[in-house]
Amino acid sequence: MSLDPQPLAPALEAAEAAGRTTVRLDLDGVRGKAELMRRCGDALRLPEWVGGNWDALADALRDLSWLPVPPGGGWLVAVTSWRGYADARPGEWETLVEVLEEAVAFWRERGGGPELVVLLAEGGPSGPVAGAPPRTPRLKRRRG
Repeated sequence: MSLDPQPLAPALEAAEAAGRTTVRLDLDGVRGKAELMRRCGDALRLPEWVGGNWDALADALRDLSWLPVPPGGGWLVAVTSWRGYADARPGEWETLVEVLEEAVAFWRERGGGPELVVLLAEGGPSGPVAGAPPRTPRLKRRRG
């Protein structure tokens, strides 16, 4: 995941130029897990078999076969307007960040194939990319 401040629009343009499929996951107004899962499903065009829980989302992010990827490319997921959700549901936010980090690591460790990149962005497409709030260590077991 990228925590370096930079404008989002140029990052999206650069990703597309590099052969990445770009997805914008807008969390504006999300205040609970059910709505978060709906937004993830819509933005990532998740198949119907993906359930509305953390483990199902983690499994789906390790698959991504339904998202087009040009040869030699990968995926860029820009998570925008996330601070309201992070403030309203800090535990859920922490779990989402963990799921995203694990997915990024999974694709990176495969080596030589497509990679998943996640940017945490605040505001609209021209807003700066911002880091996640401080995290505390968690167990790897997720529930629900």
